[in-house]
Amino acid sequence: MKQFIEEFKNFALRGNVIDMAVGVIIGGAFTSIVTAVTDNLINPILNFVTGAETYDFQDIAGFANNMVSSLVNFLIMAFVLFCILKAFNTAIELGKKKLTDEEEAAAAAPTTKVCPYCKSEIPIDATRCPHCTSVLEDKAEA
Repeated sequence: MKQFIEEFKNFALRGNVIDMAVGVIIGGAFTSIVTAVTDNLINPILNFVTGAETYDFQDIAGFANNMVSSLVNFLIMAFVLFCILKAFNTAIELGKKKLTDEEEAAAAAPTTKVCPYCKSEIPIDATRCPHCTSVLEDKAEA
């Protein structure tokens, strides 16, 4: 069960899952802007052009109110989502394990050496050179 939870955490915290969630939320918020434009501008113009209905063009104030309201709602949603993601990314960074001095030293330690005979690079714990087959036990590290 512990491994299952760990796998789910790794899946949920991957960048592409978070990006997809942000896209869905922003898309939902943007829907209100598209709806306001369609209902208050495009449909009345189409109805007027086709003669389906007469439209009082003095109702532009209603369109402006709906557009401003939709834009403000979208901006608020985007700002809140930005703040949540900023806090989320900060928490992820704080949760990452910091390397201790010993781990940093181990990471910086050399892993290869040079064969004193053929000057090839070989693993540091090698006792015989794989290139020239010289025995390296008696020789000090170069």
